[in-house]
Amino acid sequence: MKEYRIALVGFGNVGRALLRLLEIKQETLKKEFGFSTRVTGIATLRHGMAIDPAGIDSAAALQIADTDGDLTTLSASLMPPSVLDFIHEVPADVLFENSPVNHHSGQPAADHLRAALERGMHAITANKGPVVHAYHDLTRLAEEKGARFLFESAVMDGAPIFSLFRGPLPAVELRGFHGILNSCTNLLLEMMEGGKSFDEAVEYGRSIGITETDPSADIDGWDAAIKVAALATVLMGQPLKPDQVQREGIRGITREMIASALDAGERWKLVCSARLVDGRFEASVAPQRVNPRSPLYSINGTSSFVQFQLDTLPGLGILESDPGPETTAYGLLADLINAARGG
Repeated sequence: MKEYRIALVGFGNVGRALLRLLEIKQETLKKEFGFSTRVTGIATLRHGMAIDPAGIDSAAALQIADTDGDLTTLSASLMPPSVLDFIHEVPADVLFENSPVNHHSGQPAADHLRAALERGMHAITANKGPVVHAYHDLTRLAEEKGARFLFESAVMDGAPIFSLFRGPLPAVELRGFHGILNSCTNLLLEMMEGGKSFDEAVEYGRSIGITETDPSADIDGWDAAIKVAALATVLMGQPLKPDQVQREGIRGITREMIASALDAGERWKLVCSARLVDGRFEASVAPQRVNPRSPLYSINGTSSFVQFQLDTLPGLGILESDPGPETTAYGLLADLINAARGG
């Protein structure tokens, strides 16, 4: 039976959820897909690094991360001086790269994935940055090395968007898409509908962990813009960077604007869209009022939705309800399975 040696770069909520999921699904992987996994390396900036060719104790690694400990205590070798050195040294067949996103350059994640592919590893990520800023280079390198560069969790967590277009939709022409791709702002706008001010909504988001200490990437539309760019680049062959997306966040939405929309039976949503118009490609992120006839109207909380305009299926949509780290981890696992079976 094939065994895949796994290396993890990044061991936050998603990385830990992935490790737990690998343990839970181990028998399924063996019985249904003919392979097992062994984690041989974990690299983080916060908890140190560990390499052990014989396999790292998953339960111990999770406990160390949960208690802010040091992963180097699990290492069978000296800690490499950098994450890139870790990738060059770790005995692994697959790299899961889950470092924080850099909307403007995709680094250092792109270099991490490139280093893994150079060694012939499958390179799998939930990071949107490399998909937007290095998609063609990493895809070409993967083909040269006989490996896969996969990223299902980069947009809408584990929802099968990219794989949907790789397999089940042959010969389809994608003409555009629109939807709600940033779950944070969707929740904040809903909190404002409940009477909170913008600042109160942001503070609530922080309290439940949906926003970062600096929430500007979400509320200024950068996260939504990079997701639009990722979908446009991969699915529509339109290489696009976040700063090329016409972008407006939700900072300007006031209580009065929320109340006016509700009085009219409408709701404010941060709407993402891209389409070809007379041979010109247009992409935008902006707050819009939507009425009950729109599928976006009923997207609540931290849910996301995207609707595709296709030549043969003009209104195909995907809804993801209230995702969490486990949802993102599933997308990573699905990528591993697809890499293993060549799908």
